[in-house]
Amino acid sequence: MPTPAEILKKYWGYDGFRPLQQEIIMSVLQGQDTLALLPTGGGKSVCYQVPAIMMDGLCLVISPLIALMQDQVKRLKHLDIPAESLHSGLGYRQVKAILEQARDGEYKMLYVSPERLQTSMFNDYLYHLDLSLIAVDEAHCVSQWGHDFRPDYLKISELRELFTQTPVLALTATATRDIEADVAKQLKMRKPQVYRQSFARNNIFFDVSYSENKQRDTLNVLGDACSIIYCRSRKQTEVIGNTLRQHDIEAAVYHAGLTKEKRETAQDQWMTDQAPVMVATTAFGMGIDKPDVRLVLHYDAPEHLEAWYQEAGRAGRDGLKSFAFTYYNSTDLTRLEESTALQFPPESFLRKVYQSVAEYLQIPVGAEPHQYYSFDISDFCAKFSLSILQAIHALKLLEREGLWSLTEAVYSPSTVQFITDRHVLDGLAASHPTLSYITVGLLRLFNSIFFYPTHLREAAVARQLKVKQQELVGALEQLHRMGILEYNKAGEGPQMFFHHRRADSAHLIIDLNRIHILRKRHEARTEAMIGFLVNDTICRERYVLNYFGEASEKDCGHCDVCRKRKQKYATPGAITAQLLETLATGPHSLDQLIHPFFGKQRDAAINLLRSMADEGILRIAENGFFSLREEVI
Repeated sequence: MPTPAEILKKYWGYDGFRPLQQEIIMSVLQGQDTLALLPTGGGKSVCYQVPAIMMDGLCLVISPLIALMQDQVKRLKHLDIPAESLHSGLGYRQVKAILEQARDGEYKMLYVSPERLQTSMFNDYLYHLDLSLIAVDEAHCVSQWGHDFRPDYLKISELRELFTQTPVLALTATATRDIEADVAKQLKMRKPQVYRQSFARNNIFFDVSYSENKQRDTLNVLGDACSIIYCRSRKQTEVIGNTLRQHDIEAAVYHAGLTKEKRETAQDQWMTDQAPVMVATTAFGMGIDKPDVRLVLHYDAPEHLEAWYQEAGRAGRDGLKSFAFTYYNSTDLTRLEESTALQFPPESFLRKVYQSVAEYLQIPVGAEPHQYYSFDISDFCAKFSLSILQAIHALKLLEREGLWSLTEAVYSPSTVQFITDRHVLDGLAASHPTLSYITVGLLRLFNSIFFYPTHLREAAVARQLKVKQQELVGALEQLHRMGILEYNKAGEGPQMFFHHRRADSAHLIIDLNRIHILRKRHEARTEAMIGFLVNDTICRERYVLNYFGEASEKDCGHCDVCRKRKQKYATPGAITAQLLETLATGPHSLDQLIHPFFGKQRDAAINLLRSMADEGILRIAENGFFSLREEVI
């Protein structure tokens, strides 16, 4: 039998494993339950893919991310490794065919979502699968105390009752020590071997800045290198993307409101460097292995350090020098401070939302439907006069209580955006009067519709325009085909699965003690995030390491806090050496060159650049970029 190293070389072409990969693989091959904590870019997938190839039977990979599953399966097939995934985009016959082939031993790996484990068809075939390994990706989702808990993950432990001798491998990039212990408990792991790679990323230069003009500061640090800019909202990604293109920076935009085709095009443009800058919501990046990302920029402060670390860690996977910038302002701090009250509404509001859901779905007290219902979040909130944001958090809290499951489409209403000029719309009146009536109505209702994808609720718009909903949808689809607007319907329709016997809201049992603990943990995570942002005395990396339970008293030496401390004593010679080292990697703008310096050191750097240009050491291009002359290189 070939060794793990030989498998790695044969299929992936690598001469050696990354830190801890081989130890994790050997633990799995020995039949041990294994918990692996590897940072973003640490190579988690190899830890189950290599043993899956070596072991007899099928490796069941449980992942919450459809994009990741499809991407992994595509790569494995390219390597002639039989693999398949079950996701919501497949029809009944396709799912059945894949399960039959898995039963017959035609795959080495089968990727499924945790929700898939609950379906009757999957369970019919589950008993006949020869499972060699159960791999749980994004395993922090198992912990009810974690930042991204998913109730369906708790059902994974039921697999242990059926496959008692099959080892479980749990993988995550972000987990504190208490979350790590809870993951092992919830998955019923037996004396798991635990492997932790250091959270330190020596090649990433962390920089956190207070900014009152984020657009300006973003333009100042962007160059031609591969970059990701993370924004909190879809609207913000569109605005920033347009701004960058206006400044001749090729940028792609990615968020869940775009069509699948547009998302795939944007990702392909970024992966092939046609658009070196990707402006995205956090929907982008998971499972995407691009090694040469030189800059990750958080345009808005993330909710917690787990998210910040995971996203910042997408920079510099190739081990080369990279940057992770974070901008924040008073609005970000206020949002974080108010997030606890927003995400944990009072008991009375939870009961009101529960009662409203039951009335909306017309489920009588005592009914035990256990079925999917169409659920339009915008329509629901409008009918019961609820704030969408507050309602979403209440729905999620009640989902954590095991009352229902919500498909992602619940939070992704339809969007529409005009993609043509005004004069084209004006010309519709003569050729298509009905369509013209619709476009004029949309312009009156939504002043943002020309600039970015705008949410709309078809039923409400149809009422306001006094047309039938079916007629409105037909008009929107025709305008879409004509290239006048981009109409993205909300998938196959948002759905809610009602899990329990319907109770009277006054007698509904809610675990308030558990919610109280969740609230306190959220407060602690939020306070840690705010502390990280405003901190100017503790090394950024040391702050993060201590947060994740990796005790460290050593400073990284290259974050903004460490650099400020160092530069108090920097000599002109040291500043010159740093400038030349940076320029040796290629042309840079003045803002990029002086960004690492502060105060008087920044003034000194500007003067030194001028001197080197006067002496002929540097040349300045028409676009203002500095570069070393060839004879100096």
